[in-house]
Amino acid sequence: MPFHLQQSLVGNSVEPFHRAFRYAFYDWTREMPRSKRLIAWAGILIQGYAIYAGMSRSLIWPLMWPKGPFLYVTVLLLYVLGSALLNGMLTSEFVRKTQLESDQIAARQIQQTLYPQRLEELHGYEVESFYSPFRNVGGDYFDVMEVSDNRTLFAVADVSGKGMPAALLAANIQALVRTLAIATRDPVELATHINQHLSQYTPSDRFATAVFVLLNQDSGQLAYVNAGHNAPIIFGSGQLTLLEATGLPLGLFVDTKYEARSALVRRGEALLLFTDGLTDSIFGKDPERRLRDALVGTSQKTMARLQSLIDSRLNQDDVTILLVKRKQ
Repeated sequence: MPFHLQQSLVGNSVEPFHRAFRYAFYDWTREMPRSKRLIAWAGILIQGYAIYAGMSRSLIWPLMWPKGPFLYVTVLLLYVLGSALLNGMLTSEFVRKTQLESDQIAARQIQQTLYPQRLEELHGYEVESFYSPFRNVGGDYFDVMEVSDNRTLFAVADVSGKGMPAALLAANIQALVRTLAIATRDPVELATHINQHLSQYTPSDRFATAVFVLLNQDSGQLAYVNAGHNAPIIFGSGQLTLLEATGLPLGLFVDTKYEARSALVRRGEALLLFTDGLTDSIFGKDPERRLRDALVGTSQKTMARLQSLIDSRLNQDDVTILLVKRKQ
């Protein structure tokens, strides 16, 4: 433990220098559109040529021409021209990125309204959630819906990719779940309809893993479909039950078939649903084992233990955790 602590301290102290060194040699024009990048580099070259001409005292060395004040006026004008071209392109890019950042902030505010702001109180159950997008907006989605007097639907999805494209597809899935769950209480029909929609109306390289769990609040009985998602875990009785995949991810093939399976959450047990951002953020050679170890102990602190596993140095994805605990 002391070694890892010391290593972390050294890493934290070196990081600012590493970042400064990387930025010092970074080509900031590479993120510009091609036309702006060419103009920016033209400005850089003109500035460089002006400096060279001033040092060599000639515009066309080795010929010492022109001479006198005309040379220095020309050099100054060239340098100002190059500076104006470069600054103009950098300012234009700054404005573009500022507008993009403003749009992303607005998108995040809108996306936050799509997630449950306040989880519904379930008689005999306690529900906790944690969501942390990797960027301003993320491709994870979770929802808790009461579809009848004693049945509640839990949905978690993880869209491929990151950023705005993934967030748009996650919003699409949220709308589909909210609409279809009113018409059907069958997780198989829900997964099938969403898969058909995504397969037909989204790009072929976009898909989503998802799990839909229908809970009978009275009996604790679960009916679920797992579309290629991380297996939810039932724990709390000394053993772990994994709700393994029952079909392919959503959006890959329009004719994919899904199977519904059942499980039981007994009194004192809990159900954990999560996205792969959680396990990918856990340090160590066996993150799955560390995750299972965090499920041992009092259920009141399970969410805190799970969040403590997230290592910010490894976190490269959205993280979603949904915890459903059945009271004694």
